[in-house]
Amino acid sequence: MYGLVNKAVEGFVKEQLGDDGWTQVCAKAGLSDPTFISMDAYDDSVTYNIVGAACEITGLEASAILEGFGRYWMLYTAEEGYGPLLDMTGSTVHEFLDNLNGMHSRIRATFPELRPPDFEVTDETEETLLLHYRTERPGLAPMAVGILYGLAERLGQEITVEHREKKADGADHDIFYIEVIG
Repeated sequence: MYGLVNKAVEGFVKEQLGDDGWTQVCAKAGLSDPTFISMDAYDDSVTYNIVGAACEITGLEASAILEGFGRYWMLYTAEEGYGPLLDMTGSTVHEFLDNLNGMHSRIRATFPELRPPDFEVTDETEETLLLHYRTERPGLAPMAVGILYGLAERLGQEITVEHREKKADGADHDIFYIEVIG
């Protein structure tokens, strides 16, 4: 993952646990130099180790940490200069999700080693949709859920998300049922 992701994880951990908590997480994750450069690619194990260390320190499940981080990520990227790109992607949850793969294609011009998940919207009505989430990285579906809630918050909408099919349970990919409430 890119340093931008790890910098966001750092911000999220510091927001939740403070600077001392971040220092503890880094020590437990085996990071001797926890300085990340946004545009540099890092091995995925760095991010997974940080999440694992945060789980050990807080006693929380990885799913809770990843979902919380997903919400944080949506707001963080807007503050880090990607707000206009997010705005161009859509002004409603439906519209944004329909255009999400296109946004990732545009981002790939800046981050050539980007390996984003693939999203497909099906069974769309005015209030509901199914979001198919495909990724090569295991265990990140809770982060996607958090991103969905963060997206809705950013767009001033309220949603519910039901994780209907789980790759972790043997499904081909994750499927989320999303209802837009307001």
